[in-house]
Formats: sequence, C-alpha cells, structure tokens
Amino acid sequence: MTRADPSSRPCPGNPSSPSLSRRTFLSSLASTATGAVLFPVLLPSSALGKAGTTAPSERITMGCIGVGGQGTGNMRGFLAQKDTQVLAVCDVDKSHRDRAKDLVDNAYGNKDCATYNDFRELLERKDIDAVLVCTPDHWHALITVAAAKAGKDIYCEKPLSNTVAEGRAIADAVRRYERVLQCGSHERSRHNARFAAELVRNGRIGQLRAIRVNMPVDHEPVPPQPAMEIPDGFDYDLWLGPCPWAAYTRLRCHFYFRYVLDYSGGEMTDRGAHVLDLGQLAMDMDHSGPTEIRASGWRPETGLFNTFMKFEFEYQYPNGVTLVGRSESPRGIRFEGDEGWVFVHIHGGNLEAEPQSLLREQFSPEEVHLGRSPGHHRDFLNSMKSRTEPMAPVEAGHRTASLCHLTNIALLIGRPLKWDPVKEEILDDPEAQRMLSRPMRPPWHL
Repeated sequence: MTRADPSSRPCPGNPSSPSLSRRTFLSSLASTATGAVLFPVLLPSSALGKAGTTAPSERITMGCIGVGGQGTGNMRGFLAQKDTQVLAVCDVDKSHRDRAKDLVDNAYGNKDCATYNDFRELLERKDIDAVLVCTPDHWHALITVAAAKAGKDIYCEKPLSNTVAEGRAIADAVRRYERVLQCGSHERSRHNARFAAELVRNGRIGQLRAIRVNMPVDHEPVPPQPAMEIPDGFDYDLWLGPCPWAAYTRLRCHFYFRYVLDYSGGEMTDRGAHVLDLGQLAMDMDHSGPTEIRASGWRPETGLFNTFMKFEFEYQYPNGVTLVGRSESPRGIRFEGDEGWVFVHIHGGNLEAEPQSLLREQFSPEEVHLGRSPGHHRDFLNSMKSRTEPMAPVEAGHRTASLCHLTNIALLIGRPLKWDPVKEEILDDPEAQRMLSRPMRPPWHL
C-alpha cells in the first residue's frame, strides 16, 4: 500500500461541504475558535482587486508581525501570491513597519496597508485570516498562541519556539483551536531534500546507520557593549517582552539577537532548525526524537554574544541510528547506509551521493512518496484552503526545535541527557529538566 503524503493529512476542521466558500469556511472556524459573533467583513478598496484577479471572497487576507530582514523576505513571498492580500504590518521598530507598509502599498497600488506597533491590536481584526510571525525567537510562542486563540492560521518562522515548553504550548494551541501552522523551515520544501529523504526511507542507501551534520558558525564573539540611547520609534521594552530587562545596545537587537541566549540559541537554533529538521524528516521522526544526547563546545566567557560557537554533539535514536554534528563546513546533512550515502547541502539544495546512480533513482507507487512542494509560502496557503497539514506542520517544527534546545541544554550543563520523547521529559536530571522552560518577565505569560 502506498504510504500517504504527510502534506495530505487532514487537519481538524475540514469543510463538510464542497460548495462552502473559502472565506465563509475560514470565518466560521475563526468564530468557533474565538466565540465571536460573525459580522459582514468590510475589506479595504485594495482587496477588491483588478480585472482577472482572485475574487475577494476567495482571497486569503494576512497580517505580517515582525517585518525586519527575514520578515520582509517572507512578506514578499506572500505579496507574490495572487490569491493573497496583505492588509496590515506590525513591528516594534517604526522604520521597519513604515518600510513594510510602503512595500505593500506599492505592490497593490494603493495606500490601504495598516500599521501596528502592538501585535495584539492586529490580532483583534476579524478581517484577517492568517498571520506571518517573523519576530525574534523569544516572541514566537506568545504571538503564535495568541494568534491561534484569535482564530488565525499561522506561518511562524523557525525555530518554532525558544524553549521546549513553549513549543509544546504552540502545538497544543494549534490543535485545540483547529489552526493550520506552517513552520518556516523552508529547506524541507526543497525538492532535493525531499528526494533525499525518500532515498533513505525507501532503503536505497541500504540500512541507515549514521547521520552526519555540519553547521559552521558565521559570526565571531564581540566584546562587552556600552549602553546606548534607544533609537526614536523603537519600542525597546516591547521588543524585550518576556525576557529579562537589559540595557539597550545595537548588537543586542534585530539580526544579532540570534547570538544572545535570552532571545535565541545561536547556530544551533538558527541553521540547526533547518539541518536537523531534514534528519527528522528522513527518519520519519516528526513526532518523536532521540533518547540520548551528548554535547561539548565553547562559547565566549565575556562580551555580549554568549551562544555556542564551537560544538560537537551526538544523538542516539531508538531505531539504532547515531546522529553526529559538528561546527564545520560545508553546511548540510549526510545520510550513511550500508549500501551508499547522500549529502544534502543547506541553502543551496544540491545533492551529492555515492554511488552517483542514487541521484537517478525512481520509486514505485507502493513505496514512500513525500510529495513535492509548490513553494513554502504557497504550500501554506494551499493547506489553509484544504485544511490539510503543510510540509512543515506544527508537531514537526516543535520536535526539531526541541532537538536544538536539548543540545544547548547539554552544552550548558556539561553532561549527557536521557530524553523521553513520548513524555517530553529529561530523565534523572532535575536541573536539566528545569531548563526545558524559562520564567517570563511580567506581565507576559503563556
């Protein structure tokens, strides 16, 4: 029997009638999730579209939360979709949101795009079907859970969370409120990555024995940074949100937050959320993970950046596979079997294999087929319409992020971890177990 494409698995809340319009169906789901009474949706003039474009009743309306570099890139991806209308942008940096508004207005030839400093105001809008969440990592869980409660579908940038506990809260909220979530791990939408996973799952490299991961770190430590004046138009207190108070300095925020442990997890959560994700996909582990984790590494003892910049780690999976990772080039993942190997380059997508004939393999209808993505943003929109899981569904995003967080915990604590992937608990180590979550600065809480 052919195994089903995971992207075709139904999400809760499938429409019962094929004649039900997309907007009517999405609106009814939002009403069910929030308990709100349905009112006629008043769209701005831009949503009426031009001749030949998608009818307003069939158009997906979006709000974009976090429109810095990666957020703008994702927003452009949605602006390119003819059946999507970006109605609003939100960012705590006025320069970011003003720039994003200009991009949206120029794309549609109008001045209708609304701007918000506080994401909660955007989420109150009943005329928005879905949100893009592309904030720093420490905001992903709070915004995504709030969006699910508000009845919005969500495209959330990777890593899905900033702690294991946050990831579980996200996954539970998405299921409870019957939402579609696409994690921004776009590497799993690349054709070559999916083909490599099919080679592994269908035994073309023989029995999978080991996985080797390379994740070089692109940035160097920086010395201690002086406190600086907060720029005009930047709501720094809201940027910090649930994290401990710290004096503003330029390299703490925007792109560089990745290298400060309060807000992110360094290379481990940045590109690790891409590379390790492909290991999970190829082993059919989107609902599980390893049982043992070992790690050692180096991080700066002084200065602003405090994430690990050199590391080695090893996972033992219940299927007998060992995954070994190092902070080395070239960035990618290699699957080794007893009859061959295949290497997937990250941020490029090309494959290497031995024997090279693996790259020409074809699969019978009875074998595992993982499907092909029409593009990570397009796949999300299609999943919204069909109410099926996208290529990077919430549980997969949570399990991959958990790997990243567990590795950082092992690095910080300096000893091996025993992990129960069913209960999602670290065994026999109360100190490490407490690191699965973090306190939040009031008034923020999940």
